[in-house]
Amino acid sequence: MARSLFGTDGIRGTANREPMTAETALAVGMAAGAQFLRGAHRHRVVIGKDTRLSGYLLEPALTAGFIAVGMDVVLLGPLPTPAVAMLTRSLRADLGVMISASHNPYEDNGIKLFGPDGFKLSDQAEAEIEARMARGGVADRAAPGVLGRASRLDDAVGRYIEFVKRTLPNQLTLDGLKVVIDCANGAAYRVAPTVLHELGAEVIEVGTNPDGFNINAGCGSTDLTLLFRSVQEHGAHLGIALDGDADRVVMCDEKSNPIDGDQIIALIASAWHRANLLKGGAVVGTVMSNLGLERFVESLGLSLVRTPVGDRYVVEEMRRRGCNLGGEQSGHVILGDVSTTGDGLIAALQAMAVMVSEGFKASALSRVFAPLPQVKRNIQVEHGDPLAAAAVRRAIADGEAELGARGRLIIRKSGTEPVVRIMAEGDDPALIGTIADAIERAVRDAARALAQ
Repeated sequence: MARSLFGTDGIRGTANREPMTAETALAVGMAAGAQFLRGAHRHRVVIGKDTRLSGYLLEPALTAGFIAVGMDVVLLGPLPTPAVAMLTRSLRADLGVMISASHNPYEDNGIKLFGPDGFKLSDQAEAEIEARMARGGVADRAAPGVLGRASRLDDAVGRYIEFVKRTLPNQLTLDGLKVVIDCANGAAYRVAPTVLHELGAEVIEVGTNPDGFNINAGCGSTDLTLLFRSVQEHGAHLGIALDGDADRVVMCDEKSNPIDGDQIIALIASAWHRANLLKGGAVVGTVMSNLGLERFVESLGLSLVRTPVGDRYVVEEMRRRGCNLGGEQSGHVILGDVSTTGDGLIAALQAMAVMVSEGFKASALSRVFAPLPQVKRNIQVEHGDPLAAAAVRRAIADGEAELGARGRLIIRKSGTEPVVRIMAEGDDPALIGTIADAIERAVRDAARALAQ
């Protein structure tokens, strides 16, 4: 069963334009609610959101949809995506919803759905919801006497804070650490500084003044300029940058060297492997994971298993193989023993736990392994599929032939934004740059032709 509305991370688009309209949100609420009405109990859905202005548009529309099919709604307010996943399980809800476009600018928004187990829905489940939407929701409407009700969970923030704090090993504290936390003016603006402070750190917080428009704007995990500057100005031991919904993290050391998701995964993998805590004999990454990470993991006697891009595909493979560590270079890090989805704050705590327990500076985190050079390009594409053009296919084939066994090419359409992503990786930086340039030119030419 095919999907067209859902991408690699839920539904996403420009706010108040299809599919991110109140009408579509209402239909999603009705269809998803009806899909998860199972049994005679009172059914419940929890809804969280980030700090985008359009959350005020989508939240009541989704709420109305769920109520219309007889499902009670528990509103969480602004809270990270992993908090919604956790509370879905904790409250024994039938469904969880996060309203967020993650790292995208404020103009965009999205809808992510979680099942009662706290895991993101499968492709099949999303396709079934789309099929139900296509049929219309008339047959799913509840009788007047069994309509759902809405309420707000006032202690949602506190519940998540305590949950996150418990993931730091009991004997450890963050006493003596000066930490800059950049919350991207997003969903973690309250919880992240509080967690770090209550665990003992001296906290310098930035990106904690959301106004509905400034989420991910010049801050957060997609723009580290503010983090670097703040670490240097305050003489901090390290910096932590979350994205808009706090399901991903990028860090930096005391010298403002970046620490991406691959380095964080390598650090945790090596520490857990030494402590016999790593499960499944493998770490799960994606096709974008650096080849240097793969070589490092193999040096530990483990394997790196690659999946398509998208943290839910990583999670699915982790569950299939019995692994408890996986993630993406972009900063989605999944710690399967404590979380069902990427959790930027918990991942940062685990990295700091290794740092504190082994007594080294954050600069050791930034070079756990030597990464191979990667060149990345993002090309905006508004119409059609330029990757189908013969000239683009020829440029890719030429690049692959030139690289041979000396590197990799990954060219794909984004599942969250209207862009084509090019990644070239190899031992020769000049060669991969030249190849990426040629493919980019071909893609841009094809995109211009499609737009005419």
